[in-house]
Amino acid sequence: MISRDPSRPIAVIGAGFSGTMCAIQLLARLGPERRVLLCERAGTFGRGRAYATGNPDHLLNVRATNMSAYPDWPEHFSEWLATTDFDATEACGIRATPGGTFAARGLYGRYLTELLTRAVTGGDGPPRLDLVHDAVTDLEPGAGGFTLRTEGGASYAIAGAVLAMGNLGATGAPRSRHAADPWAPEGFGRLHPDRPVLIVGTGLTMVDAVATLRRHGFAGPIVALSRRGLLPCAHAAVQPWPMPDLAGATTLAALTARIRSEIARAAAAGIGWRGVIDALRPVTDPLWRNLPAPEKARFLRHLRPFWDIHRHRAAPPSAAFIADEIARGILTVRAGRIRTITDTATEALVTLRPRGGSADETVAVQCILDATGIGRVAETDDPLIRRLLARGLVRPGPFGIGLDATPDLRALGAAEAAPLWVVGPLLRGVLWECTAVPDIRNQAAGLADAVARALSGPA
Repeated sequence: MISRDPSRPIAVIGAGFSGTMCAIQLLARLGPERRVLLCERAGTFGRGRAYATGNPDHLLNVRATNMSAYPDWPEHFSEWLATTDFDATEACGIRATPGGTFAARGLYGRYLTELLTRAVTGGDGPPRLDLVHDAVTDLEPGAGGFTLRTEGGASYAIAGAVLAMGNLGATGAPRSRHAADPWAPEGFGRLHPDRPVLIVGTGLTMVDAVATLRRHGFAGPIVALSRRGLLPCAHAAVQPWPMPDLAGATTLAALTARIRSEIARAAAAGIGWRGVIDALRPVTDPLWRNLPAPEKARFLRHLRPFWDIHRHRAAPPSAAFIADEIARGILTVRAGRIRTITDTATEALVTLRPRGGSADETVAVQCILDATGIGRVAETDDPLIRRLLARGLVRPGPFGIGLDATPDLRALGAAEAAPLWVVGPLLRGVLWECTAVPDIRNQAAGLADAVARALSGPA
């Protein structure tokens, strides 16, 4: 059971967008005597990996008008952009396009840092938000909550915890001595200008990786490889379309046929497919929850890549940049899969099988960047998640791509329910829309309400 002792804080583990907004919402809903610990192992709070970049070419893939941190103040980020003084470099990160205004990820990181600073320093009484700059390695259950332990040897008695750690790293990353982290580009300037670089993945992370390579002076050839070789579609001006009537469509085939029919109706009215896809946003999670498990599995195997490139679109300048790279012949996008990687002293020999082909090809590259996205829970090397799994405090959710949870985001495990909640991308599988700001900000508010209810119940 959760402790009502006000001296025990609630811990939020992870201080990217998910964790930052959970902490801020908890401060607003919990009593004035209850503290919140915000724990982060990375170098900065509030930014996470996504918003720590200083590259002005790394643009958000959501319009500024949809990026408010607060569900009840939808224009908050747009107003912040309009009223904040930026230097010349920062101002380059605001791009107005016919499809909307898109801001650089680094600017959004500054926005979140300012919100967090206000939460730490604001208020009339003593500070209630404590920043713990350390990796959390264990949550040991006990009477009234947990003992939280960190890599640095610190321990805290807490009433409950929120797992807000973002995406688990993909475990299918290429195994090579020449592999590099696309988010740690310090060595990119030392790459040989005439030898190719391989990026595994062709989604939005690949777009950022190419921009990073070019920003750090690499002008040589890049090969981007994924199973289907699909690129994200671009945002464009969107006319609204009413929510499609999907009643009775309980199979993936029926849903696909109904949505295609709706897109044809919209096209006949002079409205593009983007309006139809956007109209599905409020019902995507109910659709996902109501699909039978075999239909969900079929979606993951066959349709997910096509859904992702239409649903998670690139900012128009980013899409134009990639199109120009391809047109100039310095970026090649291929469909296929890696068979083997053999390292030599100076390069990796990558054997791949082109999609639809029957013969392998070998490509020599000087560097491999992994842009494949999320990993599976059971294969994670995160020490905290592994300990929680071993104790039965959490369990993999549907299809193993996230953690299992109740509708009020309480973590589900094999053991008795503990005061442990989950928010953000770790919910993938239970929810489908759980990675974008508009979805996570609503989760953070709802989760804070659930924690407040738990604390006000019986001890």
